[in-house]
Amino acid sequence: GRGFCLLEEGRMISLDDAFKKFKSRLELNDRERQNASARHTEVRDYIATKFDVDRDFLTGSYIRDTKTKPLKDIDIFFELGEDERHFRKKAPADLIRAFYNALVEKYGKDNVKEDGRAVNVSFGVQPDGDDNTDYRILSIDAVPAFRDGEDYEIPDADTGEWVKTNPEVHAEKATAANKAYSGQWKGLVRMLKYWNNNTNKHGVKPVKQSFLLEVMSLDCLFGDWQGRFDYEFQGLFSTLADRIVDPWPDPAKLGPPVSDSMSDSQKLRARELLQAASREATNAIHLARQGKNGEALEAWRTLFGPKFPLS
Repeated sequence: GRGFCLLEEGRMISLDDAFKKFKSRLELNDRERQNASARHTEVRDYIATKFDVDRDFLTGSYIRDTKTKPLKDIDIFFELGEDERHFRKKAPADLIRAFYNALVEKYGKDNVKEDGRAVNVSFGVQPDGDDNTDYRILSIDAVPAFRDGEDYEIPDADTGEWVKTNPEVHAEKATAANKAYSGQWKGLVRMLKYWNNNTNKHGVKPVKQSFLLEVMSLDCLFGDWQGRFDYEFQGLFSTLADRIVDPWPDPAKLGPPVSDSMSDSQKLRARELLQAASREATNAIHLARQGKNGEALEAWRTLFGPKFPLS
């Protein structure tokens, strides 16, 4: 327990061990994978009864291993067949609406929502105060798609455009970045996304689309892994703050810039919150230098959220 940990100074976790424990808490375990598998299989089987589906597969940060906890919005790509081609001639919103209507039949209006390029299905799971869900996933995103040569086109109901994308290229880039960074890149990205999701602290997420943080990290986490999580985040928050207002193209060089998901005012708010995070990291490092290990751990937990351990 926390009180015991702070009393027994000798037993308190070291900062490096705390970060390693934090990192492992954000990694997927077998029970979570089994629950995710059962859920997405159920959705895939159901959609196949409603639409002509050539193939369906998991994509997004779940497959790239950059998904943070609690597990939500796991992406399933539905590559639609010839019988659905007529949708390609219509407004993107029509296909999103058709998926929405189909999923409402099974899951009910309260659990299904249209979300721009996907339809989100919620399973009614509520995380507890420590962000634990008893290893269950919260939701999935069903993404309708048409094959376009080597790539895909997906509907964007918000912009009224058909957007080119290639999730396989995104996955390859994440794997390469992780390898170049001594196998630490994916873990750092998961921690960064967890900071972004810390709603107790921010209310609304600082960076609207967590994929933007991942795309920025392809560029902003460079050089060699120096082995220090605390300094890494101090520098990373600062760099992200400087560069959040830049245009960030799709890594697959297909769709619109990923940064288009945020307005100028949202980017300025994100910059302020990223700058504040860098200052908080500096303060936490300073506390540790003064030998105030317990206070340093508290500061990191306040910054990141409840999955950061105190003991």
